[in-house]
Amino acid sequence: MVLQVQEGLLTTSSVRILVATAVPAERDAVARAFTSDSRVDVIAAGVGPAAAAAATAVALAGTPYDLVVSAGIAGGFQPEAPVGSLVIADEITAADLGAETPDGFVPVTELGFGTVTHRPPSALVRDLAAATGARTGAVLTVSTVTGTAARAKELRARHPRALAEAMEGFGVAEAAAAHGIPVLELRAVSNPVGPRDRTAWRIGDALAALTAGFGKCAPVLESWRQV
Repeated sequence: MVLQVQEGLLTTSSVRILVATAVPAERDAVARAFTSDSRVDVIAAGVGPAAAAAATAVALAGTPYDLVVSAGIAGGFQPEAPVGSLVIADEITAADLGAETPDGFVPVTELGFGTVTHRPPSALVRDLAAATGARTGAVLTVSTVTGTAARAKELRARHPRALAEAMEGFGVAEAAAAHGIPVLELRAVSNPVGPRDRTAWRIGDALAALTAGFGKCAPVLESWRQV
């Protein structure tokens, strides 16, 4: 095996990657970007942070991986993340893990326990953004998808760097952290965050963008390894 060190990264030809999506359509869209002999395994882990965490933890317990990626479609905060665009998380944050109080929402960390944010490797985020043209920022994990303008405004007020919301990233990140494995989150925007307007959803376009995005970042992912 030939190894090469470059700016905080160790590249190798034998990196193994687990990609966790929510549903089979997302799994298949990601899998199309990789060759059959790739050392990338793609699973449909289920919808929501609990299902995603459980399925990812099971997969990680059985196979040694170098990197875990949470992937799929997502709602995008407008106008920063338009429909059809790609987003790579530089932070993965559980947006509704905490308590409601008379003074507003309090994250679980301010209650004195737990964590609400995982940070992917910054150099890898940078390299993938350069390869794909994706925007970088916070991707929020929610247990309830936003369906009103008021909720979207509230989330942006609490998380001004948020570009997208989805339902699995934090769960995947928790499982990866428990195994000491770095994590990424890559999303293709299928709809605006806000009032539920099914006529504005572009799921097919987002799945195509997901395939194209992973196709562009596949060489970066397959050659990456954290020192």
